Amino acid sequence: MRAVHFGAGNIGRGFIGETLADNGFGIDFVDVNETIIDELNKRGEYDIELAAPGKKRIHVSNVDGINNAKNPEKVIEAIKSTDMITTAIGPKILALIAPLIAQGLTERIKSGNTQPLDVIACENMIGGSEHLKEEVYKHLDDDIKPEVDKYIGFPNAAVDRIVPIQHNEDPLFVSVEDFKEWVIDESQMKNKDIKLKGVDYAPDLEPYIERKLFSVNTGHATVAYTGKSLGYETIGDAIKDPFVLKQVKRVLSETRSLLYHKWNKEFTEESLEEYHNKILSRFQNPYISDDIARVGRTPIRKLGYNERFIRPIRELKERGLDYSALMETVGRIYHFDEPKDKESVKLMDMLKNEDLKDVIVETTGLKDDPALVEEIVESYNNAENDKKN
Repeated sequence: MRAVHFGAGNIGRGFIGETLADNGFGIDFVDVNETIIDELNKRGEYDIELAAPGKKRIHVSNVDGINNAKNPEKVIEAIKSTDMITTAIGPKILALIAPLIAQGLTERIKSGNTQPLDVIACENMIGGSEHLKEEVYKHLDDDIKPEVDKYIGFPNAAVDRIVPIQHNEDPLFVSVEDFKEWVIDESQMKNKDIKLKGVDYAPDLEPYIERKLFSVNTGHATVAYTGKSLGYETIGDAIKDPFVLKQVKRVLSETRSLLYHKWNKEFTEESLEEYHNKILSRFQNPYISDDIARVGRTPIRKLGYNERFIRPIRELKERGLDYSALMETVGRIYHFDEPKDKESVKLMDMLKNEDLKDVIVETTGLKDDPALVEEIVESYNNAENDKKN
C-alpha cells in the first residue's frame, strides 16, 4: 500500500510517516522544501530517534518526495492510485494544498478508480479534515462532487506527539518523544478495511479532540506564556519553576472540570487526572528541549474564539465553573513579544496603535460578551503590572 502525505517536516516524518511505515505503507512525501525532498528521493529512507532513555532509533524506508511547487502533476498521479492521504502541514496551509488535492481526486475518479479513499488532516485543530474537505470542494466541478461524496472520506483526527524544534546535520533525521496518540473518527471513514496499528478509532472523535486540545495544547502554551513572562527561553527550564508548574496545574484542573462535565460518559475524573499527570511528565521530559518561542508562536491564532484558551473559558463560564487560571494566562499572551514571530509582531503593533478592547474583540471574537472582554482587560493589566514588578 502507498500513502500520499502532505508535509515532510519533523512531525510529518517523525510521527505520521513513522506510523504509516510501521503499517507497511510506502510514502510519497509532498513538500516545497527542496533539501528534504531531494534527500528523500536520493536515499529513500531516514531515521528517527526517541527522546527517552536509551534513545531508541527507528528506521523508516520505502519513501520518496515530490515537490508540489515544481511537479504538481506528480502529486496528481500519486493521488490517482494512493491508498490514503494524510497531512501534517499546519492549519493555515490546508487551503493552499486543497486545489492540488481536488485535481488529484478528480483525476482519480475520471480514471475509474473507485477504491474508497480517506483524506486525513493530522493537524492541531478541531475539525481539521472537515475544514480541508470544505476547501477541496471549492475547487471541484459540480459534476464530480457526487462521486467524491461516494468514494472519498474526510475523517477528522486527533494527533498528539511533541516534536521539538531541532537542528540536525542530517536534514532527514528527527528526534521525537516516545509518547504518541492518533485517534481517527471511524464514522467518517470511507475505507474501513484499512485500520492502522498504533492508531485508535472512535465512533465520536469530538471528546478526544477536546481532551487533547484543552490539555496538551492549552497546557503547553500555558507553560510557554507563563515562562516567557518570567524570562525563560525553554519549556524545560520554565517548568522547573514552581510558579510555572503551579500555574499549569491550575489550568489543567480547570480544563479537566470542563472535560468531565461535558464528556463524563467517555472519561472518568480519575482517567482525566491520570491523563493530565502524564502530560505534565511529558512537559518535564529532560530529553526534549523545546523553545518557548516555538511553543508560543502565532499568539493571535491561539487567542481565537474556538481555540485552546477562549473556548474553554467560554464554556466554563456558561457552566458557572472556575476559569481564573486560564484568564490569567490569556492576559500574558497579549504580552508575548517575540520579534521572529510574524503574529507576535502584528499583535504588538495592534496593541500599540489600537484601543485595547478593540484588539481583544478582534483577536478573540468576543464581540457578544463585553463582560468577558473586561475580564481580559483586567488580566492584561495585571500581567503588565507583574512585568513592572
